[in-house]
Amino acid sequence: MIDLSLTKFPKVTVILRGYNYEQVRCVVKSMVGTKLGAVEVAMNTPGAAQTIEKVANEFGDDVLVGAGTVISAARAYAAVEAGARFALSPICFTEEIFSICKANGLLTVPSAFSPSEVWNMFEMGADIVKVFPAGTLGPKYIKDIQAPLNPMPIMVVGGVNGDNCQEFFDEGASYAGIGSGIFDPKHIIEMDEGALKADIEAFEQKVRW
Repeated sequence: MIDLSLTKFPKVTVILRGYNYEQVRCVVKSMVGTKLGAVEVAMNTPGAAQTIEKVANEFGDDVLVGAGTVISAARAYAAVEAGARFALSPICFTEEIFSICKANGLLTVPSAFSPSEVWNMFEMGADIVKVFPAGTLGPKYIKDIQAPLNPMPIMVVGGVNGDNCQEFFDEGASYAGIGSGIFDPKHIIEMDEGALKADIEAFEQKVRW
């Protein structure tokens, strides 16, 4: 079982939304042995819970498997039942969602946009706060909000790709969540393992690990 402590949380999380189990499995298989150590399956994808469960059972010792788009208590419970190790959201978590995740050992990554939201999510117990959409705000925003609030474990999501990911890290982001910014969706849909590996290698070369 992968260490879920914050210091061991993978720097980059692969975001997969709208793909079936076979497609997700192909991506995760391609990730094994690379620097991409975490995958998020969006809960608004048909069959997401079943996909999380299967992928976690097969690859959970090599890749951290989590649930994305956790916007309700029902989705939080479903993530727990599926065996997700962490939960992300495009919105702030409620106290109930925090409670469900904490009680079941899931690392929490709620979203925030403003400095007040970022601070509030940490005050409510977030392990990491996802700044979304980061591409709209720009890399410098991450440095600007941490100047008065002090360094925090921030994950940037939305509009992040191989060309700008390092800039976000340079400005103080600790983590990034990326989907199409790493993979050509066609490669996922067609389950082209060679192309997926090439996508990963191309991304890895652009980021200082």
